[in-house]
Amino acid sequence: MGTVKHILWRSLNIVPVLLVVSALTFLVGRLTPGDPIEAQFARDHTPEQVEAIRASYGLTLPLWQQYVKWVKDLFTAGGGMSIVQNQPVFDILLPNFANTLILTAAGVVICAVLGVVIGVVAGTNHRGFLDRFAMLFVQTGSNLSVYWFGLILIWIFSLRLGWLPASGMESRNGGGFGDLLAHLVLPGLSAALISTLVLARFTRLGIIQESQSDYVRTFASQGVPRRRLVAKHIGRNILPAVVNIIGLEIGTLITGVIFVESVFNWPGIGTQLVNAVNGKDYPLIQGGVILVALCYLLVNLLTDITVDALNPRLRR
Repeated sequence: MGTVKHILWRSLNIVPVLLVVSALTFLVGRLTPGDPIEAQFARDHTPEQVEAIRASYGLTLPLWQQYVKWVKDLFTAGGGMSIVQNQPVFDILLPNFANTLILTAAGVVICAVLGVVIGVVAGTNHRGFLDRFAMLFVQTGSNLSVYWFGLILIWIFSLRLGWLPASGMESRNGGGFGDLLAHLVLPGLSAALISTLVLARFTRLGIIQESQSDYVRTFASQGVPRRRLVAKHIGRNILPAVVNIIGLEIGTLITGVIFVESVFNWPGIGTQLVNAVNGKDYPLIQGGVILVALCYLLVNLLTDITVDALNPRLRR
């Protein structure tokens, strides 16, 4: 019963957070210099027509009424109409957001696998050659940006070696699931860079700390093999914390994916948001931010539920 109440309470907390995010997004968009209506329609329309178009988008209303109208449009009008593309915002964003989620999911898988493997190898060989090599890799990678790492991957694996495609989501003629996986490798690696290094460092630290605990030393003195200790005892104890870190890093992955999409020409929400920012398309920007924020909050909620299930002591 306590767990159900906790889930309900966390679910209800999403509402005020979304309200704050929506208000901040709305204000930042309105306070930024520039007039999207003027830029989009002034060349081919008279001043009276431009003013009528501005009124049709509700931009002549007081600021608080514009905000209320936009929140209402989120639930009743598909997020409002895009100023630049003249289509409902969610009709533009949702198909592209699905592509962003595909790339994010690939990044999560890469992060979880590589991060845990690097962390386990480093932690079980503490102060050894593999540990020092892994930490050198982590330290070097931490100084790279997602954008530059993506360009490096393209130069090596696409331009020089020709192993993997450099851009897009599929080949011109299509290639099914295998073709999609090939297009996912490089952008997935690029998006997962920072999160993988964070997870690797955290996993390594968790293994080192658990290895120094009394129960592990007792098992080791009784001749329990090292692999069994790591798999059955140490790994089980650090698993909730690892899951929690992965959940938190999904937010980093989502924001990182938006930049990666521009590097690899991936048809996701990032490209739409960049175009919307350039065109001062208020409804499209606001709708995109709300989608990303909602996804991030739902992931955090699912992470909390999963961690509670793995570690019953946290339910209190």
